[in-house]
Amino acid sequence: MKVLIVDDSKTMRTIIKGALSKNDITDTLEAENGKEAVSLVMSEDPNLVLMDWNMPEMSGLDAVKAIRASGNKSPIIMVTTEAEKHRIVEAVQAGINDYLVKPFTPDALLEKTKKHAVA
Repeated sequence: MKVLIVDDSKTMRTIIKGALSKNDITDTLEAENGKEAVSLVMSEDPNLVLMDWNMPEMSGLDAVKAIRASGNKSPIIMVTTEAEKHRIVEAVQAGINDYLVKPFTPDALLEKTKKHAVA
C-alpha cells in the first residue's frame, strides 16, 4: 500500500511515517503543501492520502477539492488540529473519507489507515 503523507511540518511527517512503518507500511510519499499533494496524487496514484489542513501555498481542504475534481477516488483522511464540527462537515462535503484530530496516538492513526486501506 502506497501512502501519501501531506503536512507542512517535517516533524509531523516523520512521526506519521514512523507510526506507519511499525505496521509494515513503508511505501510512503511526502508532500509539504496541498499543491505538491495534488501533483503527487496525479502522478503516483497513492492508495491512501493523509492530509493536513493548514499549509502554505494550498490548504489541505483546497487540495482535497482539487483531487476530487480530477476524478481521483483515493481515500483521504484529514489529519489536523481543526476539530470544530463545522470544519469536519466542510471537509466531508469536500470529499474526505475520514478525520483524525491532532494530537493523535499511533494506534488511532493505524486504525483509520487500516479502515481505509486499499491494496
